[in-house]
Amino acid sequence: MSTPKPAAPAIVAQNSALLQTLPFSDARDFDDATRGLMARREPSAVTADDGRVVWDNDTYAFLQGDAPDTVNPSLWRQSQLVAEQGLFEVTGGIYQVRGFDLSNVTFIEGTTGVIVLDPLISTETAAAALALYREHRGDRPVTGIIYTHSHVDHFGGVKGVTTQADVDAGRVPVVAPEGFTEHAIAENVYAGTAMSRRAGYMYGAALARGPQGQVGAGLGQTTSTGTVTLIPPTLFVTTTGQEETVDGVRMVFQMAPDTEAPSEMLVWFPDHKALCAAEDATHTLHNLLTLRGAVVRDPHVWSRYLTESIDLFAGEAEVVFASHHWPTWGSERIVEYLSLQRDLYGYLHDQTLRLLNRGFTGPEIAEQITLPPALENAWHARGYYGSVSHNVKAIYQRYMGWFDGNPAHLWEHPPVERARRYVELGGGADAVVATAQSAFDAADYRWVAELLNHVVFAQPDHAAARELLADTYEQLGYGAENGTWRSFFLSGATELRDGPFGTPTATSAPDILAALTPTLLFDALAVQVDGPRAWDEVLSVDVVLTDSGERYRLWLRNGVLSYSAAPQRGDADATLTATSTALPVLATGAATPDALAAAGVEVAGDAGVLARLTAVLDPGDPDFAIVTP
Repeated sequence: MSTPKPAAPAIVAQNSALLQTLPFSDARDFDDATRGLMARREPSAVTADDGRVVWDNDTYAFLQGDAPDTVNPSLWRQSQLVAEQGLFEVTGGIYQVRGFDLSNVTFIEGTTGVIVLDPLISTETAAAALALYREHRGDRPVTGIIYTHSHVDHFGGVKGVTTQADVDAGRVPVVAPEGFTEHAIAENVYAGTAMSRRAGYMYGAALARGPQGQVGAGLGQTTSTGTVTLIPPTLFVTTTGQEETVDGVRMVFQMAPDTEAPSEMLVWFPDHKALCAAEDATHTLHNLLTLRGAVVRDPHVWSRYLTESIDLFAGEAEVVFASHHWPTWGSERIVEYLSLQRDLYGYLHDQTLRLLNRGFTGPEIAEQITLPPALENAWHARGYYGSVSHNVKAIYQRYMGWFDGNPAHLWEHPPVERARRYVELGGGADAVVATAQSAFDAADYRWVAELLNHVVFAQPDHAAARELLADTYEQLGYGAENGTWRSFFLSGATELRDGPFGTPTATSAPDILAALTPTLLFDALAVQVDGPRAWDEVLSVDVVLTDSGERYRLWLRNGVLSYSAAPQRGDADATLTATSTALPVLATGAATPDALAAAGVEVAGDAGVLARLTAVLDPGDPDFAIVTP
């Protein structure tokens, strides 16, 4: 492995200057982040059955004292807060385990047991959190599960706290917002390979921990790398104001779709005077377009839903907690907190729209917008996870798309061809590297990155370009206040120096594939079809589901896999007969006769049709290049 380099003088000066501009003397967050601490897990390492470490918060023990030169002091402060781990009492009957994964898990005590809200990413970390809770609160059975939204860090560990059998028997209801299943599965399957690969950059899961490496992702420290599971919900929340009682615990729900997730809800616990804000109010500016990739979120409705939260609950609430970070206590502070979070998303939305209507493009607006002082100086509004820069560009994209209206940008060459032309224009690779070195010495790192990216894409083996570009990404990472920006920059430097590290955490797990509905499954297969390879392939397959009585016909024609549930004329080339739970074997891409038989899928007609179908599937590459062509 390569050796990191020190911070350049310009980065040291930049980080030093920040200490004079932000209210570092305000220590309330440190009090709140440790308030109610009951116990820590010592040592904190969590292992899988094979002995592999899937989470170890102790690797962040270096986050002590003042920020080193190689870390933005604001991000250092945030990482110190987020790295706090243990079991915490939020209020009577509500407990959180924090610092066991990217997210928090919350335990709400009921009449006979405990309800688990948002059970982390991995079964191993969720089980460890439940064990810590039980060690100090008694061996209470799990009597309910709540998923606040459709991201994997809020459901992936569910089988670490309960079983499918208990859910099927009705002993453990699973509550989630309307649309949860479709969005949770689609996000992790349709574009799951690309998102997971980029998430490795975003969370820095493969980076060494330390002052010159990964220090935290702003929202949480990083992602666990254990077993991802899913138990589908048994009770859906569809409207704001819907009230449900599970194990004696009253809950009132507020729907908030298209905010931080396409399917999301907040939860009010009236008997505890506690509001779970899910991920719509955290101690950071959140993402409107996450750097791993996603559908652009809507800051306008996000702001409106927070206004609704204030109107509905703030008058009674004594504590607001979320699925990340630490709670906020006290009526006045809660109103201030929710109001500033509301204004944060509203300001970015409205000002971006104002400026785009004056003709400015996303990158231009991102350079212009400065938050008002009340937001700029609120620690929970700082851009540790989302940033003003990339959120503004996301808003522009949401309304205007990728094209900025300039005809020169309508039909540009792809990256490699553009790079070759720029390098030729610059007098060849060596000349461009020399120019870049001068810019590096002048601390114009953004320009260096642009120049050398062209060289590396034109000549991937140019050693001097790769080395200087890695040095440049490293300095940009050292100066970044945003945890995901730092991770992206340092991940790029790492792969330029040491080669690809792949995908540390894959979310397209067997449980998620198993939860595919027939139509989601067919869509997941369709996006894997290698169109050119399938141009001349024509085939049809009937799918008969014995448990639901559904019947579908699939066609592959002109490189497109289509399907219909309507009655069809004539016979298909082959017919599959199976239960809904057996059908997802098709998603593995290895639908051999033996695999189908083992899964209980009967094949009639031309069995060779399935081999022809799987032969044109392209499942994606979890190790695709990012900083090289």
